[in-house]
Amino acid sequence: MPKPSSRITGIIPSGRDGWEVHFAAMTRKQAGEPIVMLSVGDHDFDTPAETVEACVAAVRGGFHHYTQLAGIPALRAAMAKVSTEATGVPTGVDEVIATPGGQAALYSAVQTVLDPGTHAIVVAPYYATYPGTLRAAGADFTVVETHAETGFQPEAAAIEAAVRENTRAILINTPNNPTGAVYTRKSLEGIADICRRRDLWLLSDEVYWTLVGGDHVSPRSLPGMAERTLVINSMSKSHGMTGWRIGWLTGPAEIIRLAIDLNLVTTYGLTDFVSRAATQALENRFGVAEIAARYAARRETFLAEVAGLNRITVRGSEGGMYIMLDVRDVEPDCEAFAWAFLDAEKVAVMPGSSFGEAAAGHIRISLCQPEPVLAEAATRLKRFVANYRKKAT
Repeated sequence: MPKPSSRITGIIPSGRDGWEVHFAAMTRKQAGEPIVMLSVGDHDFDTPAETVEACVAAVRGGFHHYTQLAGIPALRAAMAKVSTEATGVPTGVDEVIATPGGQAALYSAVQTVLDPGTHAIVVAPYYATYPGTLRAAGADFTVVETHAETGFQPEAAAIEAAVRENTRAILINTPNNPTGAVYTRKSLEGIADICRRRDLWLLSDEVYWTLVGGDHVSPRSLPGMAERTLVINSMSKSHGMTGWRIGWLTGPAEIIRLAIDLNLVTTYGLTDFVSRAATQALENRFGVAEIAARYAARRETFLAEVAGLNRITVRGSEGGMYIMLDVRDVEPDCEAFAWAFLDAEKVAVMPGSSFGEAAAGHIRISLCQPEPVLAEAATRLKRFVANYRKKAT
């Protein structure tokens, strides 16, 4: 057959994306093994009933037709209101575009600010799709690692050292997936200073903004940053709507107009009845407080269970849906650790190296299981570590 495009074959050039442990565990679970899945960030509970009923009403109400490319007006208005709350910057309807999930918002942001041959900086650890999304735009990128010992906080000097003549953007994620780290105001001010002096875009993935113990700080709120920051957001985590595929991008109106042009040739808008349910969920905050409280309790439960565990250190883990554990004193190869843990204790976790070298030697624990399951997983982890030590010695 004719050759596929280099653009597509280059998205994941190695053919491996770091998710092999997760997919193997999923296959084994579906075959009947009692695998505890702590490897993926998908809620174990259903979307709030109010959102579901709003969708059913919209379906029965005949809302089955095409929608505006930027999202139906009511949805954009609701997203603009939430963006004002999330970023601390008054946001108009013309500064947001509704997208089919946070990944589509990220894709839109990258496509609107990067040309083939331009350069971006990615702060690691990063969400697994970041490299492929940049490659899909034909852009080059440099990964700047944070350090476990500093709680995975970004260092401005390291980021600035990676800036090139053709650098156009910096991509960050706070609260962070996979580490759970919440970037401090000081860290964000250092990045903002670079963007202002070097005239760079800042792409800020803030999909976990509601799952923070304290106040969320968006870099969009810092001086001189509203006109150069694109914020990626999503209802997947905050509103329990992973499978509904509703996200949005916030940024300067002129950039949002270009993203709408991109929608013309990609998604051609969103599903009408889902958009109306999402509008109701945003306007009424269906599930937001409850979901945030649930993950806070789960984080507290798991951390309490592993407190004092010999040779295992908690890193980051202040927000989001994940806990990052440093396992280097047990097994330096985190992928080997994850496979062995799956085989010995039937618990699936993600090796940190799936998210960049900064997280190598770590495992990511998803909190998307009830507290008793997390407590049992912690018990199995303790047993595994004890047995692994005996085997190693």
